[in-house]
Amino acid sequence: MGIDELERKASFVAGGLALILAAVLSPHLFKNTTVIDKLTPSKSNTCTAGYHLVGSMCQKATITTPSDWLVQFLEILVIGAFILFFAYRRKRAGVAVASLLLGLALGSVGVGFLFFGGWLIVRALRLQKYGEASFFASSRKAREVSQAKREARAGSNRTRGAKVSAPAASHAPAPSKRYTPKKHTGRR
Repeated sequence: MGIDELERKASFVAGGLALILAAVLSPHLFKNTTVIDKLTPSKSNTCTAGYHLVGSMCQKATITTPSDWLVQFLEILVIGAFILFFAYRRKRAGVAVASLLLGLALGSVGVGFLFFGGWLIVRALRLQKYGEASFFASSRKAREVSQAKREARAGSNRTRGAKVSAPAASHAPAPSKRYTPKKHTGRR
C-alpha cells in the first residue's frame, strides 16, 4: 500500500532537505577548505600536540581537499534523490529505508532523517495492524478490540458457573495423508 498525502508531502520535504544539504556541502568540492577542530585544554591549560591555545579553547586548522568531501556529497545527493523518487512513486518502504540510511550516514546531523524513517515504519505497522495509520484511529480500534475481548471473556465466565450437561462425544481429527506417517505392520 502506498503512502498517504501527509507522508508524501513530508517525504518531499525530507528529500528536498537532503538535496539542500548536498548543495551546502558542494563548495568543499571546488577548492581546498580549512576545517578548525576545537578541544578543551587540559587542567594545566595546555593543548595536545598539533593544537594551539586560542582564548580558552585549543584549536587545530586542517586543510581538506575536494576528494575528502566527494564520497559524503555523492552519498547525500544519491540518497536524497532516492527519497524523492520513492516519494513520487508512493513507496513507503523505499522512503523509510533511504531516510534511515541517510540518517545513519550523516551521524548527528541525520537524526531528523532517522526519526522520519522510524515514523514511516511505525505508521506502516499501525496501518497493517489496525487498518489506519493515524495514532487516534489506531488507538480507537485497539480500544474496540480490547472491549470485544473483555465482553467475550465475561460471556465465557457466565457459562462456566452454569451447570453443564454431559459432554458430547468428541471425535479425533482424521489423520492427514500428507503429514501422518504410514502405520507399519508387524512384518518387516
